[in-house]
Amino acid sequence: MRIIIKYAHLCSMKTRLNLIIDNALLKNMKTYALKRGTSISELVEHYFKTVARPAKRKNIIDMVNKLETPAKVNMRADLKDLYYKDKT
Repeated sequence: MRIIIKYAHLCSMKTRLNLIIDNALLKNMKTYALKRGTSISELVEHYFKTVARPAKRKNIIDMVNKLETPAKVNMRADLKDLYYKDKT
């Protein structure tokens, strides 16, 4: 029995970017990248992805749960009945 596994790789095109930065900063970034086993290009790309990421949408349920409960409302009462009684 032979099992053949095929992998699909999605590649995006990379573009060269020239930056002008302080020599001391560049030296520190090279040391930082080396300690973490990455490259300066990967650090910059990760930073750009973080900054360019759209803001996270707020969940309506979390927003409602954060609202304060009015002091006069009986939580065991049928709010629908109270609403219609108040309207009459």
